[in-house]
Amino acid sequence: MTSLKEICRGLPLYPLPENRGRRKGIPHAPVRTPNLTAQEKKLALRNALRYFPPDIQKKLALEFAEELRLYGHIYMYRFFPDIEMRAYPIGDYPCKTKSAAAIMLMIMNNLDPSVAQFPQELVTYGGNGQVFSNWAQFWLVMHYLSEMTEEQTLVMYSGHPLGLFPSHQYAPRLIITNGMVIPNYSTRDEYEKMFALGVTMYGQMTAGSYCYIGPQGIVHGTVLTVLNAGRRYLKAEDLSGKVFVTSGLGGMSGAQAKAAVIAGCVGIIAEVDEAALLKRHKQGWLMEISNNLDHCIARLRDARKNKIALSLGYHGNVVDLWERLVYELDTTGELLVDLGSDQTSCHNPFSGGYYPVQLGFEEAKQLLSTNPGKFRTLVQESLKRHVAAINRLADKGMFFWDYGNAFLLEAQRAGADVEKRGANKTEFRYPSYVQHIMGDIFSLGFGPFRWVCTSGDPQDLATTDSIAMSVLEDSIHQGVSTSVKQQYHDNIRWIREAGRHSLVVGSQARILYSDQRGRVSIAVAINRAISEGRIKAPVVLSRDHHDVSGTDSPYRETSNIYDGSAFCADMAVQNFVGDAFRGATWVALHNGGGVGWGEVINGGFGLVLDGSTEAEERAKMMLSWDVSNGVARRCWSGNDYAYETICQAMKENATLKVTLPHKVVDENILEQALKR
Repeated sequence: MTSLKEICRGLPLYPLPENRGRRKGIPHAPVRTPNLTAQEKKLALRNALRYFPPDIQKKLALEFAEELRLYGHIYMYRFFPDIEMRAYPIGDYPCKTKSAAAIMLMIMNNLDPSVAQFPQELVTYGGNGQVFSNWAQFWLVMHYLSEMTEEQTLVMYSGHPLGLFPSHQYAPRLIITNGMVIPNYSTRDEYEKMFALGVTMYGQMTAGSYCYIGPQGIVHGTVLTVLNAGRRYLKAEDLSGKVFVTSGLGGMSGAQAKAAVIAGCVGIIAEVDEAALLKRHKQGWLMEISNNLDHCIARLRDARKNKIALSLGYHGNVVDLWERLVYELDTTGELLVDLGSDQTSCHNPFSGGYYPVQLGFEEAKQLLSTNPGKFRTLVQESLKRHVAAINRLADKGMFFWDYGNAFLLEAQRAGADVEKRGANKTEFRYPSYVQHIMGDIFSLGFGPFRWVCTSGDPQDLATTDSIAMSVLEDSIHQGVSTSVKQQYHDNIRWIREAGRHSLVVGSQARILYSDQRGRVSIAVAINRAISEGRIKAPVVLSRDHHDVSGTDSPYRETSNIYDGSAFCADMAVQNFVGDAFRGATWVALHNGGGVGWGEVINGGFGLVLDGSTEAEERAKMMLSWDVSNGVARRCWSGNDYAYETICQAMKENATLKVTLPHKVVDENILEQALKR
């Protein structure tokens, strides 16, 4: 078994580690089909061999060529480390700085088999969200981090460590860019080739920025989404006896079962991969599993009637589940579902993110590798059936929303009936969850704020939970608006129940939705607790890229921006730059994430709190910008909540001065002016 000290020595070359190939008994990424030419295959091999000295290149070239032929990518399985991959306590990492050790902890958490979707392929979630492109990069990064001082910055180009460069102690220790491809060439087909060549990488959101905290992050977002969907669509605060049907239990989608139970409803979640179902059941996140639709319908009826919170995983295709619900409607007159959504990885529908209903799981995987064109055709036919069933149920009163996974976008491209007549191109027959549910929450400045206790001690996490609750309760007592108060109450409820629901998978981490005031106050309170010794080790602050300011995504995060700027990415890029010079320990900027490659620009950060006065000042400055940037942009686009929020922020900080929009009061002047 390799030690952390050995991991930090750099690539193990003399002797080479044994090549064990793909390990059995763990999930693996689908075979990729980059369709490289003979010259491109040579280039991919040449690029991979750059990491190794000439005397071992001949031996490695043969196995790398075989990986490219079999799997469509060179992962360098020989260099998969023989270590228990997990987040070790920060003091265990042989580093010169706490910041570097914290980054190493976060990287290893992203690759922990209990966290990562396809650990040997370095995929954390979403089917293709890479931490690195190959294992040579992992070894080099860990070595660089072990050598890093406070006068250096590590630069990452799409998984590749360009090197350590001189900087200064106030600069970020790490700068990450993933997938920064020239726009005209940022297509899916070009991506498959460039990834196979090892020159770019899809980092999803928090996979490539090393900030994933397991499915807990999406549990909280899904709980808030379901609760607010109940309020908006069903006019209900209590969701007991209400039925929520969706799909996906693999990476981030694995949160849906736990979220349904926390929200108090009946959750029926379809999943084609039995390994994903068993993983969530073993973790205690999924209560029951069945591959029998008769049994699923019977359990649904019973839980609905008796108002029992239930999470039931259907081992099968979600299209079969939706069509069975239509059959029940047609034969009994009963609408058995109240709320519906989808979390298949539809951002990547033709490479294993969505499996067609016409084939079983294993048969579909085989077709994907042997005849990707036929696979694509079946996926599009399946999407049309999928939407047709949803439409039938929605016509009778079910409320459906797109979960920002490009489901409606890909359904539209497949020819499904999702058009919303007279709407702009970011709108469909059904809203995205941002348009109807989370968009106004973002405009209030609320988003998925999170932290990781680097001691690895659950007691430290409990202390931070207590601090966060106290901060939010104090804010309510000091006076906040009604809409803000509701969000604070939802999050206080979340924190109170978090321990009981066993949400920690991997690092000792917590997430809650908070606004600028809450984030800054929580950060300051945690930093002071570290200084006082009530928390034993540094705490890493972060957030999902899916946040107020972090992501420009016209079919998700910015889908409720209607001034024509939804397809502009100034906000996310400015956020990345602004976080970097306001105190972040590391920053990341990505192409793709959530909705897919070429559809999104997003960024994130990590900030290490070590109990120092300097850390407190960094947190105050950086977190304030990290929220107010997006609120100001949403205000300028015409959102009333954002207008109120940014005006309040300007009252509290005299150095903040934002350009406010004037509304066109008389719409007639537009028509009159254009007639001339």
